Amino acid sequence: MKFLCIPKYAFLALLFFSIASKAQQTNSPKDSIPTSWELLKYDGVSAFGGVKATYTQPLKWQKDDFITAAAVVAGTAVLYIFDEQANEWFRGQKDDIPGVIKDFGWYYGSPQNNYAINGAVYLYGLLTKNEKVRRTGVLMISAASAAGIIQSITKTSIGRARPGADEGKASFKPFSKEGKYHTFPSGHTILSFTTAYALSKQFDNMFVKAGIWGVGLIAPVSRLWAGAHWLTDVGLSLALSVAVVDTIDNYLNRDRNYETRNPDKLSFHWNFSVGLGRVGLVGTF
Repeated sequence: MKFLCIPKYAFLALLFFSIASKAQQTNSPKDSIPTSWELLKYDGVSAFGGVKATYTQPLKWQKDDFITAAAVVAGTAVLYIFDEQANEWFRGQKDDIPGVIKDFGWYYGSPQNNYAINGAVYLYGLLTKNEKVRRTGVLMISAASAAGIIQSITKTSIGRARPGADEGKASFKPFSKEGKYHTFPSGHTILSFTTAYALSKQFDNMFVKAGIWGVGLIAPVSRLWAGAHWLTDVGLSLALSVAVVDTIDNYLNRDRNYETRNPDKLSFHWNFSVGLGRVGLVGTF
């Protein structure tokens, strides 16, 4: 998969960034009842700022940040040792996986579908003027764009061969135009888990978070089943997704005035329900 096709579908992201380059920053769109156009301009600046914050954050790293980065590199190196064995094992499970799961993984991680989901979340928040949902949409779109650009450039410049090329885990052809040399990192993984992780931040309940993460992991695992990526491709992509989402989320809390700069998370409660002929758990939003 080539991430370079994303701009064809990411009309919302492009619209955000175009507006952001012209719009003047305001302290808050809440001084009076804002119009949808005013909200869109404000969110465009927020999305652009989130992408910018992602690329400039390494310049502000402290000791703990460098330690975390070193841990990610070390973890990726450990996974690299088992790349061949992991690839063989995952590909061996392919025939036992239901087709609906494999199809979901492919379509959910595809750029056009991922941006359609992110765009739908944002448009709902914009049209209903729901600030929490708008902020979630901004986070999802800007994080997918920032991480997507990184992986698009990286996978082309590194040029690692896919498992399906049957050239081994150490085969590299930098700047190749052939898709079989565009495996590191994984675009499907970055898009799907970035969306899932951004959405999970809106909930406090760990069971809900875990469920959302589980959905976000279907696409990465499906790429391993298909022999399209190595385990290290997926592992590093997950770390990149978390780092980008956290960076933009912190930026929105710190520099943009959504709710009280730290919007209340969506509440989700579990209730134990017992009745005549029934027993179970009920989740309430």
